[in-house]
Amino acid sequence: MLKLFLWLRYLRKKKVVYLSIAAVALSVSLLVVVASLFTGFIDAFEQSAVETIGDIVLETPNKFSKYPLFIKRLEEIAAVEAATAALSVPGLLHLGKGNVRAVEVWGIEPGRRARVTTYKQSLLKQKHLLNEPSFYLDSYSEQTGAFLGIGVIAEPNEETDKYDFAAAEAVIGQQIILTTGSMLESETSLPDSSGNRFKRRTMKLIVADVIFTGVYDLDKSFVYLPIEQLQDILYPNEDGFFATHIQIKLTPNSDPDAAVAQIRGAWQVFADEQLGWSTYLVSQTEIATARQMQNRYVVELRKQMGVLLLIFGVVSFSVIVLIFCIFYMIVRLKQKDIAIVKSCGASSSAVMWIFFGFGVCVGIVGSALGVILGYIVTKNVNTIEEWIRIIFGLKLWKSSVYMFSKIPNEVDWTSAIRIVLLAIIAAVVGTVIPAVVAAITKPVEILRYE
Repeated sequence: MLKLFLWLRYLRKKKVVYLSIAAVALSVSLLVVVASLFTGFIDAFEQSAVETIGDIVLETPNKFSKYPLFIKRLEEIAAVEAATAALSVPGLLHLGKGNVRAVEVWGIEPGRRARVTTYKQSLLKQKHLLNEPSFYLDSYSEQTGAFLGIGVIAEPNEETDKYDFAAAEAVIGQQIILTTGSMLESETSLPDSSGNRFKRRTMKLIVADVIFTGVYDLDKSFVYLPIEQLQDILYPNEDGFFATHIQIKLTPNSDPDAAVAQIRGAWQVFADEQLGWSTYLVSQTEIATARQMQNRYVVELRKQMGVLLLIFGVVSFSVIVLIFCIFYMIVRLKQKDIAIVKSCGASSSAVMWIFFGFGVCVGIVGSALGVILGYIVTKNVNTIEEWIRIIFGLKLWKSSVYMFSKIPNEVDWTSAIRIVLLAIIAAVVGTVIPAVVAAITKPVEILRYE
């Protein structure tokens, strides 16, 4: 009870303690914001891959046929909820006079892909429809349609970094020209030479919808077509169904590593029995989770986060020095109170714990305020960034640089808890020497002149 009385008294009478609380709060809020923004960016980076290509991706070194049969076998695996095929090839998109863009052309199954990925929610026109997305418009039912990334047909505003969605939707129904091609085997080629030649293909398309994923690199370079039409254009003299990728969605709570092993086994059997592929070609097939495919970048981002947190942590070390100075000053000014407490029978250890406890209180109160401040800043970081742009004309976040149209604003509570614990420890460390000084105070020397 005496300890609580003294803590409240010092907190009420010594306003300088508020300075140490403010220092702890600012340090904690800074670290919480930095950790949350980095973690949010990493999570958004990984999640964007899952939403775009599915949980697991199978990518082959060459195109392969009979993919409907393989998909049927995959969906018999308990861990697989749905799967879809894709055919990928580079191309050039002609949007008008002098407006030619290099793009990545993907042939997809619109219905199946909607069950594997979240691309339907990214369509400007068809995202609210109950039925499956379609490449065919009612007024252009005879022509092949295409989905274009919004960045293919427009650029975000330099000042606001936002797209003109009305202008993008106005492009729907317009005709575009896509040039792509495929490598064909030459009949006169020698066995020891590649003998491949490139055959250019050109097709006229109708813009059936526009895709806005919020990931700049995807929005600026991807064009989606029906997989049947793309394979007819690329391989007009070959029969069958061709694909280069299989994208897979897992059932909830499935083990991704175990699912990869099962899918790899199914692929080895299929490639051997149905395709007649050699062991080498089978081994060159990449099967990995979407998160594993991003792991190289994620590791580097986490390194950068660690370095930045270390730098800010070292800067925040000044909190320990500040708390030490404030508590040492309190001990020197309140030696009479300490002597009276000890003369009434309090032990040196009890006096020491009075100041240790006071340090813990400062750490807890400062950390709580810091977490609240960090939460407010993190959740409203996009609004703050927008006001900085309006007031100072400075655009801090650009999707063309940082990939995403908005700053991730989810609080990393795991890191926040660690930061709070370290802040409380730092506050206690700052009180060690003052507490020892208070503990060794001799009442006789202090009170003999009173």
